[in-house]
Amino acid sequence: MKPADCIECKEFPCSDINKNGYLVPAVDLDPGKVKAIMISEAPPEYPKDYFYAHGAPFYLQTTINAFHDAGTPVNKMQEILDLGFYLTTAIKCPKTRYEVSAATIKNCSAILEKELALFPNIEVYLLMGDVAIKVFNYLSKSQTGKNTIPAGSTYKIRKNQFYYQDRRVFPSYLQTGQNYLIEKSKREMMPKIWLRRYKL
Repeated sequence: MKPADCIECKEFPCSDINKNGYLVPAVDLDPGKVKAIMISEAPPEYPKDYFYAHGAPFYLQTTINAFHDAGTPVNKMQEILDLGFYLTTAIKCPKTRYEVSAATIKNCSAILEKELALFPNIEVYLLMGDVAIKVFNYLSKSQTGKNTIPAGSTYKIRKNQFYYQDRRVFPSYLQTGQNYLIEKSKREMMPKIWLRRYKL
């Protein structure tokens, strides 16, 4: 199964994204073997930097660094997939502004909901950054009437336990982009938030 064959954005109604950079994972995988979904912010400006691009894409390299920081020695995407992880983004098009509008969050939450439904055996969601948290919260509120992750700084709430449909949800920091390499304190806290606390 390829997620890109199962979900799509037909109308591209959002005004703060670059629809020409629309990306949904086209990796071929067994959905039943996926146990954890790592949801980052948005695709990169250049497709060659996306998780599943050939070679050594930047998004994948910083993600591999995050796994290494957590004591999990992976070196390529297939090894991450073999651990039961699936990587995607909350928004399917690159951002054109730093902030993401409420309309975009709403539109993209509907796509993300369909994407998550492809995987029946999920045990944990990893929300990497504020945008992922906002999109996931919109999705969960539409289903349950409340946000899964409460308002507040990630470093203040990260020790609490959150669940959506009886599945553990971890709010974390964004593991893609240059900031991951610069902000050492967040890089040190990130593995403690998820990989070291949750063993697949």
